[in-house]
Amino acid sequence: MQQLEEYISDLLGAENSVLNELYRHTNLKALYPGMISGHQQGRLLSMLSHLVRPDRILEIGTYTGYSALCLAEGLSADGHLHTIEKDDELTETSLYFFEKAGLSDKITLHVGDALEIIPKLDVVFDLVFIDAAKKQYLDYYHAVFDKLRHSGYIIVDNILWYGKVADRQVQDETTVKLREFNKFVSNDDRVERALIQNRDGLYVLRKK
Repeated sequence: MQQLEEYISDLLGAENSVLNELYRHTNLKALYPGMISGHQQGRLLSMLSHLVRPDRILEIGTYTGYSALCLAEGLSADGHLHTIEKDDELTETSLYFFEKAGLSDKITLHVGDALEIIPKLDVVFDLVFIDAAKKQYLDYYHAVFDKLRHSGYIIVDNILWYGKVADRQVQDETTVKLREFNKFVSNDDRVERALIQNRDGLYVLRKK
């Protein structure tokens, strides 16, 4: 598996210097560094953002800022990204790297509970990326849906949850909540769906 990951990374080419420094910093300094999107997923998020060419992006779950920087690459010339992070101890890192990437004027970091912050955002979004507390995915989905434009996109990370969602013998609370989210979305006729089996699974949803 490691050999395949290295092969894929070689095909994608090198990270830019800021993303590489952020990745290394996260792995050295942050708790749970496996939460970072990383090069492979980062290039996919960047490509999806470029395809949509959004004016407004909402990200739920900033962590250290890697995915925000990748998504911001696809913003329109006057575009802006709002990202929400509950852990205030991570904000110094993300703000530093937003500045280093020259994107501070295009990214607004909100610190706090996403379910409290989202209703206060007077913004219509073209693209939403959900990658925060897995037990609350369905709550996030409901919170953002009416703030998403028609034909807008929602991208949801970790929907396969290391394959546990497919194993009915696994009944821990997070897995059960993710199954409930996946089932709800699969039956939601307001969206079109695609699933990318990249890393831990990405749901790509388009609002009809």
